[in-house]
Amino acid sequence: MQTMVKDVHMTGKDLMGMVQLRPEDIGAYALVPGPRERMEALVKKLENPVKNFSFMEYTMYTGQYAGTKVTTINGGRFAADTAITTEILCNAQAGTMIRIGSCGSLREDIKVGDLVIADSALRGEGVTPYYVEDSFQTRSDPALTAQFKTAAGQSGLNVHVGKVWSTDAILKETREHVGRAVDQGAVAVDMVTSVFLTLCQLYKIPATVILAVSDNVITGEMGFMNPDYYMAEAAMIGISLNLVKNLGQ
Repeated sequence: MQTMVKDVHMTGKDLMGMVQLRPEDIGAYALVPGPRERMEALVKKLENPVKNFSFMEYTMYTGQYAGTKVTTINGGRFAADTAITTEILCNAQAGTMIRIGSCGSLREDIKVGDLVIADSALRGEGVTPYYVEDSFQTRSDPALTAQFKTAAGQSGLNVHVGKVWSTDAILKETREHVGRAVDQGAVAVDMVTSVFLTLCQLYKIPATVILAVSDNVITGEMGFMNPDYYMAEAAMIGISLNLVKNLGQ
């Protein structure tokens, strides 16, 4: 029988060392969009952004916004790569973390172009079972989420707060699986939220998630090319930065 020399083959601290990142290099706030394009739009709003690292498909920048040090990284589109980037940020001792993503609606009244703020998550992906027991309750930070709701409410967009179901199987969002998630209180679905919030909870880092609605799973509407979705996507960046500004004062 073969036995590992180490208890864990690679840790979040090991990843930090690989990308040569130190805790003092990152900001008090980490804003974590999924795709690189969303991150690049955010970087343009920072003063004097400095590239912390570029490793595989991920790039991290740190700059200033309204006098507050802010870090951003394209944090992954899926559960597995989200775990990697979140581990890096958590081990680098980020003070507060905000995920800026997209989702499908699980209610008829949550429309394409609306915003959803996650107050909790339903874990349907394959990563978090390696971190926590089934009984673990994945939640966002209540105070941060309440402040985010207030900030988002000033955007003029419709804002909803609720549980987000995360799944790896985007092409298996069947009536059976969706119905089960809805019965458990989920109002939206994505592939990331449960991993991001679970890891932040384990590392005791305040975190929350804001999502732009790109499609409606209940009605079958596909809004990925809908201008309302792109407006909501852009609005999330401004809302997140305004929150950082207010919290940093």
